[in-house]
Parts: sequence; structure tokens; C-alpha cells
Amino acid sequence: QYGGNYEGWRFSPLTDVNRQNVKNLQVAWVFQTGAPGQLQASPVVADGILYLTAADNHLFALDAVTGEPLWKYDHPLPDDLRICCGPGNRGVAIADDKVFMATLDARLVALDRKTGTVVWNTQIDDHKVGYSATLAPLIVKDKIIVGVAGGEYGVRGYLDAYDIKTGERKWRHYTIPTEGEKGVETWAGDSWKNGGGPPWVTGVYDPDMNLLFWATGDPS
Repeated sequence: QYGGNYEGWRFSPLTDVNRQNVKNLQVAWVFQTGAPGQLQASPVVADGILYLTAADNHLFALDAVTGEPLWKYDHPLPDDLRICCGPGNRGVAIADDKVFMATLDARLVALDRKTGTVVWNTQIDDHKVGYSATLAPLIVKDKIIVGVAGGEYGVRGYLDAYDIKTGERKWRHYTIPTEGEKGVETWAGDSWKNGGGPPWVTGVYDPDMNLLFWATGDPS
């Protein structure tokens, strides 16, 4: 997963590289994505295959030892995207035989991680009204957790959970309360409907308490 573990430590427990031999590191191979724009993703390696996303939702599977490309997936994007800060993507999540990527046109895609074949492609929301998704998904049990981006365009932020096998949405939790909920009185008029608060970076999960912890983004 994106953070290496549920705590989001982003720390490798591997001991092959240490203080004594780190000076001996040298380049083994170089791979160029060919995609202009930000490279924001941390590669994820599973069973000797390295998975990397580039700008505009290009996904690559490489031999982790040699750098040889095994397959590539180019997600088709519409011309009318509404994105504030470039076409970046922060990576994938892996569960069982699938690799998952959220997309700039607010979709969640599952691919066979050995072949790159699309297994399912689910719409999160309508990109035409400002929704997008740039985070790396988080796998929790049999669900994929994703948050949306788009606070600059007057969206109402939320987290979604999708079934790993089918892509069916199981629940949605808004980051801004609706009418009748505690806190909605702090929003003037009906501004809660487009108040922003998108959870656009990957959160963490506490398995002991069965709780998700997620930061929210900018107000609208």
C-alpha cells in the first residue's frame, strides 16, 4: 500500500541496505515514463513487479529487477477535466490479483495485475462539476477506500468505500454535515452543499479500533 503499512509510516523494514553498505549503491536501471507532468507516486512492488503511475493516469508494470516494461495502461481522459494543480496521480493499491488506481475524471479502475486488463471501471462522481481523484487508494479488508479532490470548484468532499471484487460502492461519508446533522449550523445558508473539504490524500487505518483517520483539504 501507499504508506507501506496501515500506520502510514512510509518506512521500509528491509535490512539489505544499511549504514555500512549504502555508499555502494549504484544505478541498476532507469525507466522513462514518456508522460509530461508531475511524477508524484511512490512505486509499489509485489511479487517482483513494480507498479508506477505517472501524470494523466498512465500506469506501468515493470520487472523490478531489470526495469523491463511488462504492460502499460493509459486511462482515457476527457478534454474537459477540471483540475487545479496539474494532472498528477499518487499511486496504486494492490489486493489479491488486482491493482487499483483512482483517476482524474473521478473514476476508480481495477486491473488484472499480471496482464493490465481492466476488470472493472467505476464512476466515483461527475468530473464536469469539478470532482477528480488523485490519491492512492487504501485497501481495508474487502473494501477500497478513496477520497475525492476538487475543493477549488465547489464540490462537497467525501470518502467512498468500494467492493474489491465488483467495484460496487458500499458507503459514502461526507466531510461536511448536511441538514439536521451536528455542525451544519456553522455553514451559512446552504453553503455546506459546496463547501469543499475534499480528502484528497491517502489516510490511515487502525485495525484494532477498526477506524479510518483521514485529513481533509481546502475549503471552497
